[in-house]
Amino acid sequence: MADPSIDSTGCSMHEPYALQVLGDQMEPEFPDRCIVIIEPTDVRYDDSYVFVEVEGVRWFRKYVRAPDGRERLIALNPIYPDIELDGLDWHVLGVIIQRNIRRQIKHYHYSHAPATSAPAHIRALS
Repeated sequence: MADPSIDSTGCSMHEPYALQVLGDQMEPEFPDRCIVIIEPTDVRYDDSYVFVEVEGVRWFRKYVRAPDGRERLIALNPIYPDIELDGLDWHVLGVIIQRNIRRQIKHYHYSHAPATSAPAHIRALS
């Protein structure tokens, strides 16, 4: 039973949070042990970096929507396979808005229409 003293609909559930990248799946852009800041949202953009839950497993990947509507998650390190999303139970938990590598910060801005309406591109600012 859920603890009634914890309000899961409160503001804290909508605030950005930090996670540490573990592994080389998203190298070279996101090296092992770097810190990412995630903006909680279920909106996704083509070519955006997302924190996603697929079939109960959480992933940090790049979201891509093909012109034919097929959706997939890709690791930036080519030794890891793509995750084809068609037919799977999945949802976006948030988008990566910042990366920190040894105090060097890079911001990611998603200012285009969501991938559900038209392809969009990501613009990264250092």
